[in-house]
Amino acid sequence: QVQLVESGGGLVQAGGSLRLSCATSINFFSITAMGWYRQAPGKQRELVALITAGGTTNYADSVKGRFTISRDNAKNTVYLQMNSLKPEDTAIYYCNKQSRFLDWGQGTQVTVSS
Repeated sequence: QVQLVESGGGLVQAGGSLRLSCATSINFFSITAMGWYRQAPGKQRELVALITAGGTTNYADSVKGRFTISRDNAKNTVYLQMNSLKPEDTAIYYCNKQSRFLDWGQGTQVTVSS
């Protein structure tokens, strides 16, 4: 069974930074577009950032200029560097494919205090 294991979350003050990691066991990871998603309490899960197999990236307007998604195909891992964090970034963060989602992992909690 393919696994998605997110890590790197925590409690940080507004303006701080965190780097999230997602280790996967996806076959053919290097040709798979991947995304980071988040779900805040009482809200639907939303897409935060995408990275294609070729390295093209796209971001939600709310995080553009502050978050950076990257990937290491040798390690089957995707990252999310989060800078200038805001309280509204507080959520559980998940990684998954861009489409035809796999079973979601446990996510990693990010809490930004004001």
